Amino acid sequence: MIEVTNLHKSFGDVEVLKGISTTFEKGKTNLIIGQSGSGKTVFLKCLLGLFDYEQGAIAYDGKVFAKLTEDEKRNIRAEIGMVFQGSALFDSMTIAQNVMFPLKMFTNQSKSEMEDRVNFVLKRVNLDTAHNKMPSEASGGMQKRVAIARAIVNNPKYLFCDEPNSGLDPKTAIVIDNLIQEITDEYQITTVINSHDMNSVMEIGEKIVFLRNGLKAWEGSNKTIFKTDNEVVTDFVYSSNLFKKVRKMYIEENE
Repeated sequence: MIEVTNLHKSFGDVEVLKGISTTFEKGKTNLIIGQSGSGKTVFLKCLLGLFDYEQGAIAYDGKVFAKLTEDEKRNIRAEIGMVFQGSALFDSMTIAQNVMFPLKMFTNQSKSEMEDRVNFVLKRVNLDTAHNKMPSEASGGMQKRVAIARAIVNNPKYLFCDEPNSGLDPKTAIVIDNLIQEITDEYQITTVINSHDMNSVMEIGEKIVFLRNGLKAWEGSNKTIFKTDNEVVTDFVYSSNLFKKVRKMYIEENE
């Protein structure tokens, strides 16, 4: 679980995060959504420990990050897996070498132990025959699955995903969404996803935090978002024609 309390972050005289408080729960897919400029990316980078902040606290399973020693912070970082928007694979490494990279960085495992773990996670994301391929030989969907395998290879407690469906066709995006949700539930990870994809919101949004102008404007789930009368939320989500159709069907079924 990740608990955020009264988080403030500024750049010079511009306050980007204005007192956000929320909780991201273990074993659930937690989504951060909002328009461009709402503070989503800055919020995610604060959660990752990449940005310092002026006020507030972020606690990982009760451990307040700002109060930890450097060694303790490193231990927390070793428990974090990250799926970057562009996958961020090393072009000069094979898929297996990309997945093994965090093991070399954060563990003292033997080569055979690392190879066994790489084999396991690649099989888990249905890429058990892709070890020797280069990233350039993989499709966008395959690259995202490699990124997910690399993110979970260290058995993380916390998984962060930045726009994991960016650049993917709708069918492949659903595959990636389902894979992230399955892994989150299977390994009971605290997963936080920065997304603008309303399909993801509807499919896997077990917890949704909606940001607007650096404030938490609403939070709920993919079930309660259909019922909300919050105009800020409905103005944003109604930009998706699919959402309009699904919301109409939901209301009709529950009348």
